[in-house]
Amino acid sequence: MVDLSTNYLGKTLRSPLVVGAAAPLTENIDNIKRMEDAGAAAIVLHSLFEEQLLEERYEAYHQFAHPTETYPESDFRVDSEAYLERIRRAKKMVDIPIFASLNSSTVGSWGDYVRQVEQAGADGLELNIYDIPTDMSMTGERVEQTYLDIVRSVTDAVNLPVAVKLSPFFSNMANMAKELSNANASGLVLFNRFYQPDINLETLTVESNLLLSTSREMRLPMRWIAILYRTLPLDFAATGGIMTAQDVIKMMLVGANVTMLISVLLSHGIEQLQKIEKDMVEWLEAKEYDSIAQLQGSLSQVNCPDPSVFERSQYLKALQTYQPYWKLVDGSYVRNYAN
Repeated sequence: MVDLSTNYLGKTLRSPLVVGAAAPLTENIDNIKRMEDAGAAAIVLHSLFEEQLLEERYEAYHQFAHPTETYPESDFRVDSEAYLERIRRAKKMVDIPIFASLNSSTVGSWGDYVRQVEQAGADGLELNIYDIPTDMSMTGERVEQTYLDIVRSVTDAVNLPVAVKLSPFFSNMANMAKELSNANASGLVLFNRFYQPDINLETLTVESNLLLSTSREMRLPMRWIAILYRTLPLDFAATGGIMTAQDVIKMMLVGANVTMLISVLLSHGIEQLQKIEKDMVEWLEAKEYDSIAQLQGSLSQVNCPDPSVFERSQYLKALQTYQPYWKLVDGSYVRNYAN
């Protein structure tokens, strides 16, 4: 039997198949047991947003300062306490690790809440830093320092392992990874996916437009995990576009510890975990691997016969090998059947 086990954030997991912070999937507590039964090795709960916590603090202060005013119960929901209770219930319900997810953009917003998350029984924290700087006076150095300050404020407050989920938009991603490691991050979740607004031409309004990821999106995290593998004492979780067993195996080949599955479960259901695991085992057996650990990192930059394929030289090679759909023959464009 092929051994699919892997290590992530100090835990030995039965496989690299982790359910990412996928609301509404993990908002339903009953789904968490279904995920374990379907083969999930760990679960990242849906994110609690910094804005939710700050709003609660404002409402609590307002009620304290104006005790004569009344508020309907529906107007004042303690989402942070409900989140802690969800951690407690999930830990009682399943045997696999449960990671909390906190979405942040400013320093000092979490206060002692991260300690409450630890006390509730979370096995680790995924700190999702989601911010798009628009202040023209803010330098890249200040942006990076804000990230580091947020991470340090959390890692200093708890003994839990903290994985940082961040965007790829840094002038030197390798240096940023090193600095996050120095700030005591235990892992990186690569990469955050910024949701872009769209324009409704009928109503002439700006509206949100959620598009699920596809396998094409996995190349960016795959590249950076390959570059960073074994250069830093960090675990790597790949996220974005992981839809099949083949996608999972590719990420493990470049050095990922785990893969986060979200869009594939939203599209095909929780039971898709079983198919992905079955297909992984069949591929590994066909290639005569005894374990997933045997292939982990074997095609990373440190082990690749031509490490430059992950850097600049691959750009020219890609352009040279591309075959356009049409080609020019005797002054006319005809179908290029070599493509």
